[in-house]
Amino acid sequence: MIDGASLDGTVRAAAFAFLDRLEAVHGEDLPRRELARGFEFEGTRVPLLGPQGIFKPAILPEVPLSITTAPRVEGKPRPYEDEILGGGRIVYRYRGTDPRHRDNVGLRRAMERRTPLVYFFGLMPGWYAAERPIFIVGEDPSRLAFLVQLGMPGVLGRRGEDSGERVNEGRREYYTTLALQRVHQRSFRRRVLAAYRETCAVCRLRHRELLDAAHIIRDTEPRGDPVVRNGLSLCKLHHAAFDRNLLGVRPDLVVELREDLLREEDGPMLIHGLQGFQGRKIRVPRSPRKRPDPDRLEERYEEFRRAV
Repeated sequence: MIDGASLDGTVRAAAFAFLDRLEAVHGEDLPRRELARGFEFEGTRVPLLGPQGIFKPAILPEVPLSITTAPRVEGKPRPYEDEILGGGRIVYRYRGTDPRHRDNVGLRRAMERRTPLVYFFGLMPGWYAAERPIFIVGEDPSRLAFLVQLGMPGVLGRRGEDSGERVNEGRREYYTTLALQRVHQRSFRRRVLAAYRETCAVCRLRHRELLDAAHIIRDTEPRGDPVVRNGLSLCKLHHAAFDRNLLGVRPDLVVELREDLLREEDGPMLIHGLQGFQGRKIRVPRSPRKRPDPDRLEERYEEFRRAV
């Protein structure tokens, strides 16, 4: 008979290994159906997440296996948006308002025992990123929240940071912020490509591996929100041209190329890959709610005009 602590550690290690196998098949964006189905451990099915944000499969004695941030639904804020504090920690809200709720008690035990968990971040409905290991490192009852640390407390995290070196708070915050930026960017890409039916808005290329979600207003600027109406689905070539203001999109959705680019003579790629789209309309999502925001397009087009 395996004791509770040994069972917990063995199941948790099996869950992490299962996620590694899923990522080998699907890449870093994981389908929810596979996560909810989970894996089999000694004849018992072990799902990795459930309908609630704090999830403990029945096989684990006391401590949850994962916490989840639900996917963004376009036009609606998440009930609990991630918040990054000093030191690179994430605020994760209680289940409900009762600190004694069994899910909150479970996370408190995870904090006391320094138990590793998985953080599932919803990229879009049906698709999740899995950051691991994460640790509960504090609690703020006044905000009805726990403090979550991505990666090992005091050391660098999972992806290429296995040196075991101690790190200062600034460096730890950098890596945590980087991890969150990565999942937010993947969420934005998923939602934009889905809205454009995985097609380049300019050239109609349909290979998802060659498509990006381009920000109309850059994400470093005040109106650069990661919403579909601030995005364009573009192939790698047209994304690079758009970012560098070689290619612009007017508010009426017509493509313009920089004058010097139109005058150049540089072989078939330039002719067919860029010059041939001068004056053509881009393809946009069927739903008006997901089409490019005209005000953002106009603001970005003015930047393009200044660069001409």
